[in-house]
Amino acid sequence: MTKRDSAPVGAPCWIDLFTSDQDKSLAFYAELFGWTVVDPGPDYGGYKNLLKDGVMVAGSMGNDGQSGQPDAWSVYLAVEDAKETVDAAAAGGGQVIVPAMDVMSLGVMGVVADPGGAAIGLWQPGDHKGFGVLDEPGSPSWFELHTRNYDASLEFYRNVFHWTTHTEGDSPEFRYTTLTIDGTQLAGVMDASDWLPDGAPAQWSVYFATSDVDATLALAVKRGGTVVQPAEDTPYGRLATAADPTGATFKLRSV
Repeated sequence: MTKRDSAPVGAPCWIDLFTSDQDKSLAFYAELFGWTVVDPGPDYGGYKNLLKDGVMVAGSMGNDGQSGQPDAWSVYLAVEDAKETVDAAAAGGGQVIVPAMDVMSLGVMGVVADPGGAAIGLWQPGDHKGFGVLDEPGSPSWFELHTRNYDASLEFYRNVFHWTTHTEGDSPEFRYTTLTIDGTQLAGVMDASDWLPDGAPAQWSVYFATSDVDATLALAVKRGGTVVQPAEDTPYGRLATAADPTGATFKLRSV
C-alpha cells in the first residue's frame, strides 16, 4: 500500500471515467470498490469525484455522445508545466487532443495522443494533487499501455514526460518496458502489435487492486458488468479484465 501527497513528475497521478450513464456506472463502482461519490457542484460541469475511505481515487465525467468517443477510463501523468508538455508532445510525434487549460484552482490539464495513437492525459497540479492512495484494495494499482508502435511510443514518453525506463522483456513473444522512479515501477508499456484485434486502438488501461479478484469479478457480473478476460494467475498476481455496464473496460489485480 502506498499513500502519497503528490505524484512524481511523469508518473500516473489521476484517472477518470468518461461514461454515458454516470448514475449507473458510479453506483456500479461504488459497490464494487466501496467508493463514495462526491459532486463538487455545478461549477465543475457535472464532474464527480470518487473517494475510498475519504481519500480521492478517481473522477468521472458524463459522455453525451457529441465527441464520438466511447466510454472509457483515462490515465493522467503528472507534469511540471502542462503547456510546455503539450508543445513537446506535438513536436515529438504526438497529437494535441485538448490543449493545456486551467481547471479553476485545481490545476492545469491537457490530453495528447502518443505516436501509436493512444490518448494520455497530463496534469499540472494546483490544489488537486491527484489520487491519494495507490495499490490498496479499491484503489488504482497499475497503469499499462498496449501499443503497436512500441519503440516510438517509448521514445515519446522518455522525451515528453521524462521517463526513466527499464526493459522487462525483449523477446519476440514479450516486449515490455516499465517506468521506474527511485526503484519503484509505476507503469508499463507492452508491444501488443501481434495480438491487438484488427481495428482496436492503442490504449492505456487501469488496473484496480482487490483482495479477491474472483469475488470482485463475480460481483461485477452480478451488477451488470461483463467478463472480458477471466481471472488467471500470472507472475504479476491474479489478473482479470472486465467491462462496466456501459462497456468501459478495466482490469483487476490481486494485492
